[in-house]
Amino acid sequence: MDWQGQKRAEILMQILLLVSGIAAFAIGYIMGSFQMMLLIYAGGVVLTALVTVPNWPFFNRHPLKWLEPSEADRHPKPQVSTTAGPKKKASKNK
Repeated sequence: MDWQGQKRAEILMQILLLVSGIAAFAIGYIMGSFQMMLLIYAGGVVLTALVTVPNWPFFNRHPLKWLEPSEADRHPKPQVSTTAGPKKKASKNK
């Protein structure tokens, strides 16, 4: 799953859970049944998981381009600068 796919999955998850929560509350209120409300919401959670958890093709429309291992060896790795300033020593309390 690419970065845009993760964002799409997150938004879709929030929308589906909100819609199933509102629908569950409304139907539970109309029918006067707390059990029915919980069953409808649980069904919405299961549906949301089936839609957002698997790596469906529409979540991978912008695949990342990785370097080949031989190509990665040719490029230098970034070095951490040690001239950022003095480090504070940790004090020990006894």
